[in-house]
Amino acid sequence: AAGMFLRLLSDVRWRAANPKWRRMTCSRRSTSSTAEPHPVSLPAQAQVVICGGGIMGTSVAYHLSKMGWKDIVLLEQGRLAAGTTRFCAGIVSTARHVSVELKMADYSNKLYQQLEQETGVKTGYVKTGSISLAQTQDRLISLKRIASSLNVMGIPCEIITPKQVAQLHPLINIHDLVGAMYVPEDALVSSANVSLALATAASRNGVQIHERTSVSHVSVQKGRVTGVETDRGQIQCQYFVNCAGQWAYELGHSGEEPVNIPLHACEHFYLLTHPLKEPLASNLPTIVDPDGRIYIRNWQGGILSGGFEKNPKPLFTEGRNQLEIQNLQEDWDHFEPLLSALLRRMPDLEALQIMQLVNCPESFTPDMRCIMGESPTVRGYFVLAGMNSAGISYGGGAGKYLAEWMVNGYPSENVWPLDLKRFGTLQSSRTFLRHRVMEVMPLMCDLKVPRWDFQTGRQLRTSPLYDRLDAQGARWMEKHGFERVKYFVPPGKDLLDLDQSKTFYKPDWFDIVGSEVKCCKEAVCVIDMSSFTKFEISSTGDQALENLQYLFSNDLDVPVGHVVHTGMLNEKGGYENDCSIARLSKRSFFMISPTDQQVHCWAWLKNRLPNDSTLTMEDVTWKYTALNLIGPRAVDVLSELSYAPITPEHFPSLFCKEMSVGYANGIRVMSITHTGEPGFMLYIPIEYALHVYNEVMNMGQKYGIRNAGYYALRSLRIEKFFAFWGQDLDAFTTPMECGREFQVKLEKGMQFVGQEALLEQKQNGVYKRFTMFILEDHDTDMDLWPWWGEPIFRNGRYVGKTTSSAYSYTLERHVCLGFVQHFDEKTGEELVVTTDFINQGEYEIDIAGQRFQAKAKLYPFSSLFTHRRRKDEVELSGYQRE
Repeated sequence: AAGMFLRLLSDVRWRAANPKWRRMTCSRRSTSSTAEPHPVSLPAQAQVVICGGGIMGTSVAYHLSKMGWKDIVLLEQGRLAAGTTRFCAGIVSTARHVSVELKMADYSNKLYQQLEQETGVKTGYVKTGSISLAQTQDRLISLKRIASSLNVMGIPCEIITPKQVAQLHPLINIHDLVGAMYVPEDALVSSANVSLALATAASRNGVQIHERTSVSHVSVQKGRVTGVETDRGQIQCQYFVNCAGQWAYELGHSGEEPVNIPLHACEHFYLLTHPLKEPLASNLPTIVDPDGRIYIRNWQGGILSGGFEKNPKPLFTEGRNQLEIQNLQEDWDHFEPLLSALLRRMPDLEALQIMQLVNCPESFTPDMRCIMGESPTVRGYFVLAGMNSAGISYGGGAGKYLAEWMVNGYPSENVWPLDLKRFGTLQSSRTFLRHRVMEVMPLMCDLKVPRWDFQTGRQLRTSPLYDRLDAQGARWMEKHGFERVKYFVPPGKDLLDLDQSKTFYKPDWFDIVGSEVKCCKEAVCVIDMSSFTKFEISSTGDQALENLQYLFSNDLDVPVGHVVHTGMLNEKGGYENDCSIARLSKRSFFMISPTDQQVHCWAWLKNRLPNDSTLTMEDVTWKYTALNLIGPRAVDVLSELSYAPITPEHFPSLFCKEMSVGYANGIRVMSITHTGEPGFMLYIPIEYALHVYNEVMNMGQKYGIRNAGYYALRSLRIEKFFAFWGQDLDAFTTPMECGREFQVKLEKGMQFVGQEALLEQKQNGVYKRFTMFILEDHDTDMDLWPWWGEPIFRNGRYVGKTTSSAYSYTLERHVCLGFVQHFDEKTGEELVVTTDFINQGEYEIDIAGQRFQAKAKLYPFSSLFTHRRRKDEVELSGYQRE
C-alpha cells in the first residue's frame, strides 16, 4: 500500500486547486456584485430574517416564498453558498434508516431535478444512481432493511450481486463483496449551484438577499423574537431562522436569551483527481463502501472520493475564527487509511494524478440526526442546522418542513426525531459535543444494529441508585442524557461477551430478560424509572384545574388521590404528549411524562398556560427517584414496609397516596406500573432513595425479589398492547386511532384542544388503526428479529409499518405493534379502516426482505387476563410510556 501511495502522489502532491472549482461559487450572483459590497441598504423591518446563505437558508427562503410569505430577508456573512455547501460532495442519496430523513431526501431529489428548468440556473443535476456495497452478511442485512423501506415508499431499489456491481461500474474490485444495494434514481448535483438556484427563485418571489452582512445577536422581549442586530444596522422581525451551519451553536448563544443548538464541526476530507485516460462517464453510479468507510463519485471525468475516518478531527471548539472557509490544511497522513480503502476498491487508479485533497468542516449532532424546529425558550426563533454531512440530500425536504412549520404551525410529517426539543441544555456543553462528535463521525459508516448505545458523554444524569445497581450487574443505556438499566447480568455470566454482542438475530441477553420477565409475572421486581419527566402544577384557586382541563383530553376533575391517563393533544387531535396525572389536592397536580418530553412538554405548557402569578408549574424531575415495583408480591412487600393496608379495597387501581415506607416519609405511591401487571410506582424524595431501595430489597428477599430493567418492561408492555409515546404515538396519532376513546371526555360537553378533530373522526371513522401482530412462522433462534419500521402487508399489499416490537415470553412469539391503513386498489386514495378490514386480512411482516405470516389483533389476549378484576382493566387498556 505504501508503494502505491507514493506513486499516486509522486508529482502532484501539492498541486493547486482547480481554478474552475474556485470560480464556481462566483459564477452567479443572485444579489450584490463584488465591486459594490453593499449597494442596497438593509430594510428596517421584515416578517422573517434568515441567517445563513448555504443550502439550508436558501431552501427555507425558497419554500417560504412559495407558500406566500414574501417579506423575508436572507443575510449571509460571506458570499452565498461559500461555506460547507460549497465544498459538499454533491451526492443526493435516499438510502436512510430514519423514515422522515428518507422522505426529506426523496423530496430533495425530485425538487433538484426540476430546479434548472424553473430558475434557469445550471445545477449540474445528473441521475447516476448509487450502489451501496456490503463486505459482510450483517451489512447486507442492514441494506436489505433499508431496501424494504425504499420499495414501499415507491423509490426503485434492488439488492444486487457482486457480478451486477461489476456490470454497473467496471472499475470496482468485487472480490470481497457479498452483495450490494442499487438505488437507480439517486443523483449528483453541484451543491453551490443548487443553493444559487434556490436563492434566484426566492429573490424573484420577493425575498431580499444581502451578502457580507453578519448577525451579531438576536433581540428577544417577553420570550419572543423582536429583531436582529447586524454589522449594518438593526432589522425588526417576528421570526428568525438560524441556518448558520457550523456557526449555529455560537449564534444561538449570542442572543439575549441563549438558544441551545447542540452541534460541532469536524474536518471532512475528500480527494479530487484529474480525469482518467478514458474519462469516467458522467452517469456512472456513485459508490458507497461503508465497510471501507468511503464514497466514490465521478467528478469531471476523474473521481471525488472521501469518507468518515475512525479518528476524526473536531474543529473550532473555542469558537468562530474564520468567515468563509478558505480550504483548511491538507493532511495526507490523516487521509491515508481512506486512500488505501479507495485503492483496494478501485485498483486501476494507482497511476492517477491527484489534483487536490479538500478539507472542509461538516457539522455533526449528538445523535447523528439533523436539528430543526422552534426554540423551546424563544418563540419565533427557528433552527435548521447540523446535517451530519447529508446537507445536500436533506436540503430541499428540510427547508420545506421548516417552512410549513413556520406558516402552518406544524410540518406535514412527524419530525419529532429531528426536533430541536429532543435535546436539553445538558447536550450543549462544548466538552460533551467535542467528545460526542468524535464518536458520531465514525458511526456514519459503522454497522447500526438494533439497540446500540453511544459510548461518549455518558453517566451525565444518573439516579442516586446508580452505583448500587451498577455493582449488581446493571447494563446501561441512555435516554435524554439519563442512564437507565437495560437488564442485569447475573453473577458468573461472561460480561465481556454481552457488551460486544451486536446482532440482527437473537441477542445474548435473551434468557436474562426472560428470567426478569418471569419474576415480574410470578414474584416481584424493582425497576428504577427515575428518568421519567415529572412536573407539579398548582394554583391558589381553580386556575390549575381549569387550564389543564382545556389542555388535556381526559377529565382531570377527579377525586383527590386519583390518577388519570391522558393525552396532551394538538389541534389535529394528535399526541404531543401521553402522560399520567395524579390529583394531589384540590389545587395541585403531579404529572408524569416520558423521559424525552422534558423540554418539549415544558415548552408546550409554558406557551399555553396563562402568565399568571397565581398559577405555578415546577419541573421536579430531579427531586424524585422513581421505583417501579412490578408483580403479584409487590403488595406484600409494600404492606410490610408501610404497616398500611394496601388491599384493593383500601388502595384501588389508578390511585395515589402519600405514605411512609421504612423510616422515610412523604413517598408518593401510585397503583400503576405502566405495564398492565399488578404493582406500584414509588416516587421517593431523592434523599430517601437509597434507604427505601435497601428496605424494599431486604423485605422482598422472602418473596423472591430481584432487579429488572427496561427490556423486561418493553416485553411486558408490548404483549399487553400498550403504546409508547415517541415510538408508537406521535403528533400525527389520535386517541381514536389507537383504541383510546375511553380516555377522552367527548361526552362531557367540555372544551379541550383537539376536540373538533376527534369529533370528526368519531363521526367519519379513522384512516389508520393501531394493531397488534403476533408472528406465526417465525423462528426466534434462527430468523432475523423484527425491531421497528418493518413494512406490514395485508393480502400482499403494503398497508403500513411497525412502530415497536418485542419477544413475548408469555406467548413465546414475537409481537409487533404498528398502524394499518387502507388504500383504494385503483386510485390509491385513503379509505376508512374498519374493524372488519383489520380482522379479515391475511398479514405478513417484512423483515429485511423476508416476509413472515402474522396474526392481527385489535385487543390483547383476553385469556391472560381472565383472573384479573374488571376494575384493573381500566389500566390494562391503559397505556405506558417510556
